Amino acid sequence: MEHPENSNEYAGLQVNNGVEQPSIINPYMNRSRFRRREVSAGEMVEGILKGNVTILSQAVTLVESVSPAHQQKAQEVIEKCLPYSGNSIRVGISGVPGAGKSTSIDEFGMHVLNEKGGKLAVLAIDPSSERTKGSILGDKTRMEKLSQHPDSFIRPSPTAGSLGGVARKTRETIILCEAAGFDKIFVETVGVGQSETACHSMVDFFLLIQLAGTGDELQGIKRGIMEISDGIVINKCDGENVEKCQMAATNFRNALHFFPMPESGWMPKVLCYSGFYGTGIKDIWDMIYQYIDFVKANGYFSHRRNEQAKYWMYESINEHLRMSFYNNPVIQQRLAEAERNVLAGQKTSFMAANNLLETYFSLLCK
Repeated sequence: MEHPENSNEYAGLQVNNGVEQPSIINPYMNRSRFRRREVSAGEMVEGILKGNVTILSQAVTLVESVSPAHQQKAQEVIEKCLPYSGNSIRVGISGVPGAGKSTSIDEFGMHVLNEKGGKLAVLAIDPSSERTKGSILGDKTRMEKLSQHPDSFIRPSPTAGSLGGVARKTRETIILCEAAGFDKIFVETVGVGQSETACHSMVDFFLLIQLAGTGDELQGIKRGIMEISDGIVINKCDGENVEKCQMAATNFRNALHFFPMPESGWMPKVLCYSGFYGTGIKDIWDMIYQYIDFVKANGYFSHRRNEQAKYWMYESINEHLRMSFYNNPVIQQRLAEAERNVLAGQKTSFMAANNLLETYFSLLCK
C-alpha cells in the first residue's frame, strides 16, 4: 500500500517501505518428524508384555475408543494378551462420595507395594457429566504418593454413561494390565450406591468403604451393595471419631447376621481404619489375603472367575446388539420420525419401540 506522505504536496518528505517480515513458521521444518508413527497390534502386544507403560496407556485408549477400526485392533490386542492374564489379585473399592476412596487407595497401594512388592494398577472411574459428557479425570491428584511410585500405574477413565459406576471397557483394561505384569489391580468405582454389580463381576474381592454417623442402624441392613461386599471398612477412625466408628462397626456386624451366608462361605469382616493417618491398613490387607487363600482352598476363586467370564460374554452380546441397532442407517432415519410421533402423542413409547425393533429384525432377515 502506497504511503500518502509520498504524494507531491509533501515535497521533501519520503517514507520508504518497511522490510518484509519473515514467516513465524520455519520453512525448513519437516512436519513428518512430528507425526506419531502408528503402532501395529503386534508391536503393541510386544510392548505390553515387556511392561512398557506408554504402550499400555495407548492400548487402553484404543480399547476405550468407540471407532470401529480402533475396536477391531483393540480386540486383536486383547486376544493376544489373554493367555498372559489372570495372575493378579483384583480388588474392587466402592463407597459413598466423600468416603475417602482415593486417599485410601493411596495408602493401600503404598502399603502393599512396600510389604509385598510387585506392581499395582489402579483403574479409577470418574463420573461423566450428563450435560457436557465430560469428566475431570483428576483422581491422580489425590494419590500423591502412589502416582510417584515407579511400580504403580494409575489410569482414570470416564463412565461414559455406563451403569454401576464402572466404565464398559474396564474388564478389557484389566486383561492388558495383567499381561503387562501388574499382579495387584484396584478398581475404584464412582460410589453410586446400590448398582455396583458391574464392578463385583470383574474383581476377586469387593471392599466397601463406609463412614460413621451417616445414618441410622437401618441403613446397615439394606440389601444391594452390602450383600455383595466381601469386606466392610469404616474410614476416618481417628481423633474424636474413634468411638463413633467402633459403634458403627458393631452395628454393621450385627446387620450382616440378617443376610444369608455368601456363596463363597466367607462371612464379611468389618474393620476400622484411618486413610489420612494410615492406621489399620495392615489389618485390611491381612483380611484380603486371608479371603483369597480361603476361596482358593475351597474352589470358589476359580468358580467366581468362570462366572464372571460368562457374565461378560452376555454383556458383550448386549452391547454389540445395541451398537448394531443404533448404527443401522435405516434405524437412524426412522428414529427421528418415531420421536416426533411419540412427542405428538400419536404413538406410545412402547409401540414406537416395537415398530423400530420389527424394522431392524426384518432388515437382518433379508
